[in-house]
Amino acid sequence: MTASTFERVRRQLSTPGEPSPATDDGDDADRRTGRSASGATIRDVITYGSLGGLVATLSMTVFRLPTSKSLPPTAKFWAKFVGSGDPEDYPITALVLHLLYGVAGGVVYALLTPGEGDPEAAAEAKSALLGTAFGTALSVFGSRVMLVQVLGVDPDRDELLVFHISHVVYGLTLGTWVGSRFGRSQ
Repeated sequence: MTASTFERVRRQLSTPGEPSPATDDGDDADRRTGRSASGATIRDVITYGSLGGLVATLSMTVFRLPTSKSLPPTAKFWAKFVGSGDPEDYPITALVLHLLYGVAGGVVYALLTPGEGDPEAAAEAKSALLGTAFGTALSVFGSRVMLVQVLGVDPDRDELLVFHISHVVYGLTLGTWVGSRFGRSQ
């Protein structure tokens, strides 16, 4: 990435699009311009979500790797449905797949909770709480559906605790990151 490209991306992230023009038909103007009440376009929302998902997944991974006894469950998923070896044969694939899931989760989160019209501090706090709830919901789904039903894994209590806490780290990081981007648009 060149310095000018990096600077352009940095400017986009720190100063989202201008708020939609004030008109008598405010809702129609927002639909025409593609901007939300916070001034963010759908492109902004997807950008914030995907970058937030990336940051949150990296934070989750930094927490999880030294405290867990295994690779992310994506290694088991890959080994069971795509590969022909053991989960330990796919460490890079497991981490990349986990990163992609995290980025997709970030986009879903940002699309569901765009911080419409909140002052900056309120948007960040609200989004941090919603992100924590989102991460917790992902963790419950992941542990009960993906681990047990899809992968046939019965994690021990220690691994399950790390699994749940790492998803809370993901959600808290994602919510704070996304909320801070929408809060700046006020």
